[in-house]
Amino acid sequence: MNMKVNLAGIELNNPVMTASGTFGSGEEYSELVDLNRLGAVVTKGVANIPWAGNPTPRIAETYGGMINAIGLQNPGMDVFIKRDIPFLKKYDTKIIVNVCGKTTEDYIEVVERLSDEPVDMLEINISCPNVKEGGIAFGQDPKAVEAITREVKKYAKQPVIMKLSPNVTDITVMAKAAEAGGADVLSMINTLTGMKIDVNRRTFAVANKTGGLSGPAIKPIAVRMVYQAACAVKIPIIGMGGIMTAEDALEFILAGATAVSVGTANFVNPYATTEIIAGIEDYMIKYQIEDISELIGAVR
Repeated sequence: MNMKVNLAGIELNNPVMTASGTFGSGEEYSELVDLNRLGAVVTKGVANIPWAGNPTPRIAETYGGMINAIGLQNPGMDVFIKRDIPFLKKYDTKIIVNVCGKTTEDYIEVVERLSDEPVDMLEINISCPNVKEGGIAFGQDPKAVEAITREVKKYAKQPVIMKLSPNVTDITVMAKAAEAGGADVLSMINTLTGMKIDVNRRTFAVANKTGGLSGPAIKPIAVRMVYQAACAVKIPIIGMGGIMTAEDALEFILAGATAVSVGTANFVNPYATTEIIAGIEDYMIKYQIEDISELIGAVR
């Protein structure tokens, strides 16, 4: 039974990885989860300089999920390169670094610094606001998606994953723009913009007013978007959005995802990733599936 999947020439032992921002950079979960079992660890977003993030409160539970407005708090790439990469290299898993920035130059600076580091792939978070364009996220304008993808590809030595925002009218337009810019892989979806109001205090539940909605509530939207993108582009897709169980992960794979990322589930069940891997194995045994590639995009 073959669980290996290939993303732009990078072979993963299985299709299950962590979603950025929900697993630290691996060390935080390493006492609970055997990182050797994961197809890849996707790190928390890394910027060229330390980011303080948003004011608190920054997280609020919602029905079927949560809203977060962390603001991509991170210690910057110097600390990441010195501390986190050496830790992850101790494990038999692929390392995918999530990259964030406020301008194209910010992204390029991180990508250039990582070009000589022993990491396997780069995931570019284009849900960040483009400071030079009045704050609209890079991922909400197809011309900006294509442009930032093309610029990052000029400097990247590793395959580039473009992480798409779902806060758009037509996800296929964004998927095609990233592909046109030279993206090697797509990951989707990032969080949906949401809001929660505390009726007793009569104020916003998170200080930022709005935040990113994640968790089981968004899964049907995410599966639909992955299916649409898989029909529109030829590059591989990493599917994510509300995956809690092996059945959830298999929905994304059947819709066309080559691999999947587990995010919010890690907060309620730190063993979610390894349980999902075992569940996919059980499914393949039950239905006599010899190679997971037989399942990718099987529903059309």
